[in-house]
Amino acid sequence: MEETTDRAERGTPGFDWYSELSNEGRYAFKAAYLGWGLDAFDFLVVTFALSAIAGYFALSQGAAGFILTVTLVSSAVGGVLAGMLADRIGRARTLMVTVAVYSVFTFLSGLSQSYEQLLVFRALQGLGFGGEWATGAALIAEYSKPEQRGRLLGWMQSAWSVGWALAAIAFAIVFTLAEPEIAWRILFFLGILPALLVIYIRARVRDPEVYVATRRAEQERRHEALESHATENPLVQLFRRDLIKTTLLTFLLATGTQGGIYVQVTWLPTFLLETRNLNVVNTTGYLIVVIGGAFAGYIVAAYIHDWLGRRPTFALFLAGSIVFLLLYTLIPPGNNTLLLVLSFPLGFFAYGCFSGFGSYLAELFPTRARGAGQGFAYNSGRALGAFFPTTVGFLAAAVGLAAAIGFGSVGYALALLALLFLPETRGKQFVPID
Repeated sequence: MEETTDRAERGTPGFDWYSELSNEGRYAFKAAYLGWGLDAFDFLVVTFALSAIAGYFALSQGAAGFILTVTLVSSAVGGVLAGMLADRIGRARTLMVTVAVYSVFTFLSGLSQSYEQLLVFRALQGLGFGGEWATGAALIAEYSKPEQRGRLLGWMQSAWSVGWALAAIAFAIVFTLAEPEIAWRILFFLGILPALLVIYIRARVRDPEVYVATRRAEQERRHEALESHATENPLVQLFRRDLIKTTLLTFLLATGTQGGIYVQVTWLPTFLLETRNLNVVNTTGYLIVVIGGAFAGYIVAAYIHDWLGRRPTFALFLAGSIVFLLLYTLIPPGNNTLLLVLSFPLGFFAYGCFSGFGSYLAELFPTRARGAGQGFAYNSGRALGAFFPTTVGFLAAAVGLAAAIGFGSVGYALALLALLFLPETRGKQFVPID
C-alpha cells in the first residue's frame, strides 16, 4: 500500500489514479472521457466534410472556413454559460445539457438546406462543444486526489485524439460508400449517437462532495459566503480584484496555446498537399502519425504534470511546440522522410500542451467559480485563437505558406509569457469555500 502511495505521489507511470477513485469518481471519469471524445468527433467531422460542403453550397474557401470560425467563437459563449450553470445547478446536470446540445445540433447540421442554416446549426453546436469541456474538467478535477489530478485530467484530455481518429475512420468509410453530396450529411447524422451518453450520466454520475458542500455552505453560512463572494454570479467573481489577474493570465495562456494548435489543424493538410506535393493517401498517413504523437503527448504530459509540476511541464511542452513547428516548416523541399519523422514530435508537444489545462485551471480557480473560470479562460482563448489561422492565410500570400505557418509559434510564445506570472498549484487541496 505504501508503494502505491509513493508511486502516486511521484507521478510515475501506472493506473493508480483510476483504481483509487471512488465508484462515483469512476462513473464521472467515464462520462467526462466519453463526453470529450465524442465532442471531438462531432466537431471534427466538419473539418473532414468541409470540401464536400463547399462544393454542395458552391462556397469560396473563405466562406467554408467561416463555418469553423463560427463554431469556435460560439464555443466561447457556450463555455462561459456552461461554466456558470455548472457552478449553479451542478456539474452532472450541466454535463447532460452540453452533451445533448452538441449531439442534437450536429445531427440537425446534416439537414441544412442552405449555407445560412448550416451556420446557425454549427453556432448552436458550438455552445455544447465549448460547454462540455468546462463542465467535465471541473467534475473530474473535484473527484481526483491532488497528487493524481494531472494524470486524471491528462487522460481525460487524451480522449480528443480518440475522437479525432474516430472522425477520420468515419470519414473514410462514409465517403467510400456514398457520394460526397450525401456523405457529408451522413457524417453529421452520426453525431446524434453521443446523445445516448446522457442516459448514462443521468443514471450514474453525481456531483462531487466538494461542490455539494460549497452549495450547502452558501445556504448555511450565508454571511461567510457573502464575504467570499460565493453567492455572486460566478462570471462576475472572475473579474473581482482577487481573481481578475488569474482570469486574464489563464485567458492568454489558452489563447496562445489554442492559436498555435489551430494553425496546425487548419493548414497542415494544405501544407502537405500543396507545398509538399503529397497525394491524399500520403497526407492522411502523415496526419495519422501526428494523431499518434498527440495521444502519446497527452498521456506522457499527464504524468509529468504530477511529477514536475504544472508550470515546468507547460513550459517544456510549449517550448517543444515552438521548436518542432519551426523545424517542420523549414525542412528543405523533397526531404519528406524527415517530414514524416518530425510529424510525431510535432503532435506530441503541440497536443501535450493541453494535457494540463484541466488540472491547472481547476487549481487556479476556487470552487465557487471553478466552472465559470475554466469555461471562460479555455473557451474565450479558443475563440480568439480561432483567428490565428486567418492571419496565416493573409501572411501566406506575402511570405508563402510554410513561413506563414511558423506564425503559430507566436501563440506558444504568448502562452509562455503568461505562464511566467502564474503560480505553481500542484497538490492543491480543494475546500468548499476557498
